[in-house]
Amino acid sequence: MGEDQSMSVSEQLSDDVTSSESPLDFGRDSRHPKRVLLVWDAPNLDMGLGAILGGRPTAAYRPRFDALGRWLLSRTAELSAQNSGTLEPEATVFTNIASGSADVVRPWVEALRNVGFAVFAKPKVDEDSDVDSDMLEHIALRYGEGLAGIMVASADGQAFREPLEDIAATGIPVQVLGFREHASWAVSSDILDFVDLEDIPGVFREPLPRVSLDTLPDEGAWLQPFRPLSALLIGRKSVAE
Repeated sequence: MGEDQSMSVSEQLSDDVTSSESPLDFGRDSRHPKRVLLVWDAPNLDMGLGAILGGRPTAAYRPRFDALGRWLLSRTAELSAQNSGTLEPEATVFTNIASGSADVVRPWVEALRNVGFAVFAKPKVDEDSDVDSDMLEHIALRYGEGLAGIMVASADGQAFREPLEDIAATGIPVQVLGFREHASWAVSSDILDFVDLEDIPGVFREPLPRVSLDTLPDEGAWLQPFRPLSALLIGRKSVAE
């Protein structure tokens, strides 16, 4: 995610805040109900989960989006008690689709849609075709229409820290979801609320095998590589080309 894109969204949010009569006046557009928005950054979280597991997750370690959806509904009910008017929860997943992987990914996408998640899918044509700008544009759109709360599931501080802090500064509750090992920018923030995905009931069927230098057992433990050793060959090939 480039810095210019992040800045442009932050500037847009800043303009909206400046033009509002009150920083707590969340409803920018009365034609739309205020939303409680969940944005799931699938490429980023897949990478983070893979780093914890040391490989692709098995069924026991895949996030359960039905549990995440129930948590979003509960969070929306909490915010509804604090706001006048009806709040509408919106659950979204943003993902890239690599060439030739559509048949493999399709059951996952359909499962998400079956539990109430909207999926934004974008072809992965090169290393720069990520979904960061698409997520930021959707957040800016919903902010303009009226937000009562927002949760972003991602460890990408370069893309999200500044825009989310701008939103939080208006008084809108902002939560960052993810793995604490990878999101120190959110864990240590004074204005953002961090929620570890393992702390959300039912999101994982089994406890994740999380090991860090700060939580080593007495008998020691393996820390799995962040990427396969074969990635070195891919990198060397690209440099040679």
